[in-house]
Amino acid sequence: MKTRVCMAGLVVTIVAMAVLLAGSPNAAAKAQQPVAATAEVKIDNFSFGPGTVTVAVGTTVVWTNGDDIPHTVVSTDGVFKSKVLDTDEKFSYTFTKAGTFPYFCSIHPKMTGKVVVQ
Repeated sequence: MKTRVCMAGLVVTIVAMAVLLAGSPNAAAKAQQPVAATAEVKIDNFSFGPGTVTVAVGTTVVWTNGDDIPHTVVSTDGVFKSKVLDTDEKFSYTFTKAGTFPYFCSIHPKMTGKVVVQ
């Protein structure tokens, strides 16, 4: 009788482990997937804030115009260029290479900022 109880317990244990392990690859894959990173830059009072943002490769930077007048976000080397952004409009760009990317507002060229991608 003890052998049957032990065998039954072993079978239950094996089945339980199989069920747990069946879900493990998905859980492990989800845990290993990188979360898409984002960084925010606010356009307010004729300035970009923060003026310099440092991000990892693959990060999406989102600029939001908080001013009551239009602005643009234009890289000095032509990598990215927004349309004219009215109040509360956003522009985003995903940085796929390391480097330093200075930018400005083409309507108000004294407004400048920089994205450093590492």
